[in-house]
Amino acid sequence: ISDQKPLGCWSVKHGQILTCPVVCNFETHEYIAVHDDKVLRIWKNEDINLDKAFKATLSADVYRIHSLPHGGPVVLFRGGGARTLDVLLEAPQQEIENVISDEVIRWSGAFMEGQQPVLIFTTEKDGDFFVYVQKPKLSSLHKYKLEQQESSKPLCFTAHITNQTVTLLCLYSNDSVYQVLIPLQQDTEEEEEEEILSKSLLLKFSVPGTVLKGTSLVVLDKDHVAVLGSLTVPGKEPRECLSIWNTKFQTLQTSKELPLGTSGQLWCYEEKFFLIHGKVLTVIMYKCETSSLAAAVGKLKDSQNPDVSSFVNWNTLEDEELVVSFQSQESVALKAESKMNLRSRRSTVAKVQPETLSVGQLLLNLKDASTYVLETELRQLMSKAPTPDLQATIGCVVTALTDRCKRNPKYYPQNFLLEIVETRDLSYSLCPDLMAVALEKKDMHLLQICLERFPDIPEEITYACLKAFLSISEAHLQNIDVDLDSVICYIDVEFDDKEVKTEIVENGFSAEMDQDMCDTKIPKETKSRSDGESCPVGLQKAALLNAVLHSAYTETFLLPHLKNLPAQQAILFLRYLYYLYVKCSEKVNTTLPGIRSPTINQIMDWMCLLLDAHFAVMVMLPEAKELLSNLHKFVRAQVRFYSELNKIEGSLRELQRLNHLRESQTYSIEVLEII
Repeated sequence: ISDQKPLGCWSVKHGQILTCPVVCNFETHEYIAVHDDKVLRIWKNEDINLDKAFKATLSADVYRIHSLPHGGPVVLFRGGGARTLDVLLEAPQQEIENVISDEVIRWSGAFMEGQQPVLIFTTEKDGDFFVYVQKPKLSSLHKYKLEQQESSKPLCFTAHITNQTVTLLCLYSNDSVYQVLIPLQQDTEEEEEEEILSKSLLLKFSVPGTVLKGTSLVVLDKDHVAVLGSLTVPGKEPRECLSIWNTKFQTLQTSKELPLGTSGQLWCYEEKFFLIHGKVLTVIMYKCETSSLAAAVGKLKDSQNPDVSSFVNWNTLEDEELVVSFQSQESVALKAESKMNLRSRRSTVAKVQPETLSVGQLLLNLKDASTYVLETELRQLMSKAPTPDLQATIGCVVTALTDRCKRNPKYYPQNFLLEIVETRDLSYSLCPDLMAVALEKKDMHLLQICLERFPDIPEEITYACLKAFLSISEAHLQNIDVDLDSVICYIDVEFDDKEVKTEIVENGFSAEMDQDMCDTKIPKETKSRSDGESCPVGLQKAALLNAVLHSAYTETFLLPHLKNLPAQQAILFLRYLYYLYVKCSEKVNTTLPGIRSPTINQIMDWMCLLLDAHFAVMVMLPEAKELLSNLHKFVRAQVRFYSELNKIEGSLRELQRLNHLRESQTYSIEVLEII
């Protein structure tokens, strides 16, 4: 979320439907989904094709899967039966009991009580509501009936467990929240008669001159709840809003209007709200204060400084002033940590004192300043002692520079931008316009550095960089300063810029092994450059392409862009990848020398991507025929070599075992016959 970058995407086949929310198994780091009610799918992040993932067809329809951090996934079936995932996978076709009759499940939740998972779900039948408390591992089930409320009914539920007691909160249609306490019983026998649960009024929504109709409710702590709903003012259209209430003092803490509308759903995780606002996901961080009467009353008097502020806005600020985009982050504690190891950063934006200018206001004041004054002030701003908000400040500095570049086409502080990117820990999301400006200015060096350092570059920008690198002429690149550390150790050049031919000793690849293999050991002057012996691009272009190979990407989102790459550029890029592949195969450890040189896995992944995107075109192009043929022969030779190694793997292991058994002091001569 902090990188605003998609990391994975999986799809079911046409005609199949995902019938319950997908969850993550915290213990195995796997995803679990159910499609068509009964088909269970389990896969890991590196799996690409969902159709090839683990599949199990169950005997009953699944209502919901709940994943607990220390208790594993629990599967709740529509008939009220429940199983832990490990028990279910032992016999997927096991019979699932039907514990509810003609009832429909309205809500469910899972919690840990000690070492035992506890499943709670509510059902409805003919206007009556029932509550079930189940411990799947102990085969314990208790059923309760919810006390009826005149002229109103429950809209949504939420619960938590404290001291062996389930606290169930019910949001009713009469603008009230009721509380139900359910003690966790220790016996394992099923209840013969259902107990009627009494409820107590916890909160009555009371906003002068308005009516709040809630649709979703979450518990924040023992004294605070959050409600997502619509606020109706007489004579006006209803407006959706998010509000936080103090249940102890019955007061409204803060509220935020959501003019673009919501889906009616609200999630809460690690002091962050997640909700759909319009067409984007909005993440709002909150911090509950210690409940006190003074704080509760004070909130009613001062609604201009709510203690909840949105720190993620997925809408791009196109024409707004920089001060607006930065000040929206003030007074917010931002904690973002990437789960995919793309980036680990922590930044906190502290509240600015009234007597000092905020960074946003300072940058706004410098909007029309001269170039010298602007860069001098910005350097001073960045040279201050490290503070928690320094990273966000530097991002705003870069944004200020790129904004001026867009307003004044003649202005482009290349050296200043390079200095910032090379010496500061930035990311694409902190300065999203930087690479777009660099592409417009054809600043290849800056793009190279960004590709090597930014962990969250969108696939569209990665493709734009690749296309720009392949399009630019070798003659133009000769006059551009490019970092050559990734290529200088394996591409040797003479003074006439021609590559020096060096003896190639392939890893298990020789002309004697197969007559029709790619004969890379015999240098021929008339040989095509597509055979992998000579680098098809110059040093500068090779270094730029290596930066693209290092950039993180998601195949699902990159492939559509690669299909737009012109055929000639795709062939050139494939020739370079083939050249790198041959170079890697010369080394026993298949590793290229140099700093930030591409790895064999990166090379292979990009070759597969490129062939997937352009295979049909390349098969039809005459100039690609020899390249594909040589690539096929080389790969086939590699496969045969490793196949031969596999044949003697057992003998080599036996030899290793005998070496361990032999006494080091004993001299002997042994003859081992390998058949």
